[in-house]
Amino acid sequence: MSSISTHVLDLARGGPAPGVPVVLERLEGEAWVPVTRGVTDADGRVKDLVPRGGEATGTYRLTFETGAYFAAIGTRGFYPFVPVVFHVPAPGEHYHVPLLLGPYGYSTYRGS
Repeated sequence: MSSISTHVLDLARGGPAPGVPVVLERLEGEAWVPVTRGVTDADGRVKDLVPRGGEATGTYRLTFETGAYFAAIGTRGFYPFVPVVFHVPAPGEHYHVPLLLGPYGYSTYRGS
């Protein structure tokens, strides 16, 4: 079984971003179907976003609710949401999608 995880780092504060709501959706036909939700832990991580027993191949979208995070820490941010769309081609692999976040920019990549 495949697994999907994420890690959000706040570049402006120089550390993890705890408390970021994250939604994982799967593209089915032309519609995005919710798979699961999570919230980053104290280390800025959500370790497993695929329900146990679920097949993870396909196209997915992780939506980070960054507006809620910035409001909670008293910072004004430019992006209220950060959607990241990616493809999971092979079952049985781990897919880690980190988000490097600042109030006025972000970056992402496939991690390990």
